Amino acid sequence: MPELPDIVVYLEALERRVLGQALERVRISSPSVLRTFDPPYDAAVGAETRGLRRAGKRLVLEFPEELFLVIHLMVAGRLRWGAPGASVPKKVGLAAFDFPTGSLILTEQGTKKRAGVWLLRGEDSLTAEDRGGIEPLEMTVEEMAAALRAENRTLKRALTDAHVLSGIGNAYSDEILWEAQMPPTLRTAGMTDEQMEVLHGAIRRSLTGWTDRLRQEVGEGWPEKVTAFRPDMAVHGKFGEECPRCGAAVQRIVYANNETNYCAPCQTGGKILADRALSRLLK
Repeated sequence: MPELPDIVVYLEALERRVLGQALERVRISSPSVLRTFDPPYDAAVGAETRGLRRAGKRLVLEFPEELFLVIHLMVAGRLRWGAPGASVPKKVGLAAFDFPTGSLILTEQGTKKRAGVWLLRGEDSLTAEDRGGIEPLEMTVEEMAAALRAENRTLKRALTDAHVLSGIGNAYSDEILWEAQMPPTLRTAGMTDEQMEVLHGAIRRSLTGWTDRLRQEVGEGWPEKVTAFRPDMAVHGKFGEECPRCGAAVQRIVYANNETNYCAPCQTGGKILADRALSRLLK
């Protein structure tokens, strides 16, 4: 799922192309992508794009009269930029938004069709769609500590909970925990003030560092390679490979459809955490 750095770079690329431009047409290829019906999906046609913002992992395009076009990519949704009126791919295309400068095309691989489009009127309606997590790059250490300690859970789960922190998912939480040298199973209620300071710094370094890397990669172009698995990540998606800090093999915990990756010497004092999937297999 595209997370904060990916969404920021998407928005910056969009801003260079559509800010100040009128939305000329909306083409829907898969009706399941529409998550609202009032206002109608084409209510913003003819209106000028006044601004862009991020709401968690959602992209928001702002139009006059407090109209907001919201796009949530979920796991497999991606955005393409094409020439004006570019065709929507038949198998993976969900929708297209046409501007004088080009067409923003929403696609999704697979059959689950989780990506969605909302058209909302009013800031209150937009706020209602927000999960309420605090902004990771704007929060103070104290704000973060209060949010994490409000409920005693594992640090990995807290980092990826949109009600706690905004915009962090499975991939960047792994990188943050590796940066902080903390185990994913650390309980938040028992974290010390010193640990909170370390985590706060790791969040800022990881998210700003990755956002800067993606910006440099994209330049003035379009983000074509939005993926949760990048070759220069430290541990995420690197099970069995060498940790870039200590050289030990990266470990994993598999649960449901997710996988947590970590380095045992760097993050758990060398302890290999129980892998639920492997435990079930071996009974």
